[in-house]
Amino acid sequence: MDINTIATSATRSTSIQTADNSSGTKISSDFETFLKMLTVQMQNQDPLNPVDSADYATQLATFSGVEQQVQTNDLLRSLVGQSGTGGLAQLAGWVGMQARAAVPAYYDGAPVSVVPNVQSGADAAQLVVFNDTGAEVQRLDIGLDNQAIVWNGLRVNGQQMPDGYYRFETVSYALGEVVATNTAEIYATVSEVQVRNGVNTLVLSGGRTVAAGEVTAVRNAALS
Repeated sequence: MDINTIATSATRSTSIQTADNSSGTKISSDFETFLKMLTVQMQNQDPLNPVDSADYATQLATFSGVEQQVQTNDLLRSLVGQSGTGGLAQLAGWVGMQARAAVPAYYDGAPVSVVPNVQSGADAAQLVVFNDTGAEVQRLDIGLDNQAIVWNGLRVNGQQMPDGYYRFETVSYALGEVVATNTAEIYATVSEVQVRNGVNTLVLSGGRTVAAGEVTAVRNAALS
């Protein structure tokens, strides 16, 4: 086995193991194995046709570069994790407060605060309510000022709708024609903050989650 084959094999093994969480330990082990194989190659090379010393230096430099890249990636991963944790500590103050986002609301009999998204220039608007299966369950006339409204989950006959998730859309009209359909936002109580796949995430009442970056407002639940 010549020096190029050894280095190529070791480098390929290292590249595969870079994706593993324990890559730092594995790369060190492979580097030691590579050095042992290199030593054996040097001891058993043909004295009449020795390998150029420059080739050894090149392969060592290549493997060393791979090792340094893995260590750099591990360091960056560590820094990202620390950054996410730091942001998590700041978001901890949101627990118990109400976050506003364009997500479905969990209805359990308690009224839901909905913020419409009426298109500019519209002369009429409706709030359309869909259940978790996507079926329309209610359509209400609303104002044009985009002020938060309270949805009580009651049908026209006064019966309460089943517990579950409901999403809201704002349909805007101009001269009797639909000009836009926009997702409405809701306020939901934050029960927990987490880091999921490196993203600071809020767990809302009912269990649904939303990325912290998608939240457009936070308010004190006691004052809502």
